[in-house]
Amino acid sequence: MSNKRRLTGRRIAALAADGFEKVELTVPMRALQLAGAKVDVISLRHGRIRGVNLHMPATRIGVDKTISEADPADYDGLLLPGGFINPDLLRQSAEARHFVRAFASSDKPIATLCHGPWVLASAGMLEGRTLTSWPGIRDDLVSSGATWLDRDVVKDANLVTSRGPQDMTSFIPAMLDHFANSTGEAPAAAPGQMSDPQLNSPIGWAVAALRWSPKPSLAALLVGLMVGAGLSAKSPSKRLFS
Repeated sequence: MSNKRRLTGRRIAALAADGFEKVELTVPMRALQLAGAKVDVISLRHGRIRGVNLHMPATRIGVDKTISEADPADYDGLLLPGGFINPDLLRQSAEARHFVRAFASSDKPIATLCHGPWVLASAGMLEGRTLTSWPGIRDDLVSSGATWLDRDVVKDANLVTSRGPQDMTSFIPAMLDHFANSTGEAPAAAPGQMSDPQLNSPIGWAVAALRWSPKPSLAALLVGLMVGAGLSAKSPSKRLFS
């Protein structure tokens, strides 16, 4: 089989919600498809979910199945993109937490980056694991029992992680190797390794991008507030942990 089609016959679930970081879903999805994999976008609702570029709205992507319709047993691996909104919504969903636990209990490969590991933390899957993520959630992961490393890619058993969009050129080949059940080039976790320290300041390029983002109009802000208020009124308070 051609190396470019080495994932032919594999089915990958891409679990995402509104507020996913656009590049962290669309680029890995395209790479998986070019390698021959069938990728289904699984989400909390039907329709098209909204991507973001940092905090700015980006294009939407169609949902193939809701979590309640998708069976983890039908998939060979799980992709969890980041963005600070998307995983925050997913971690509050009991169905999403159950969905990702099913991949862990079956020892199926999971690839995630940026804020994606938040979902794994809320699912109680990080005790004794070694991974990386967006530096801003380092403390959340360490508090969940994980060892956090400041590397572009970290591989620990069935889990491959990266820090964010800046590591995409390393994440993509590591992800493809991971879903192909290859040892690949991703650095493996060392037994007994200590977590890397907290950063001393936020990532410069992210701060600069936020600083120079265009200012939203007053009308857009009002619409956002009205929509948010309407959703809050319709959604009863639920426990975040199950």
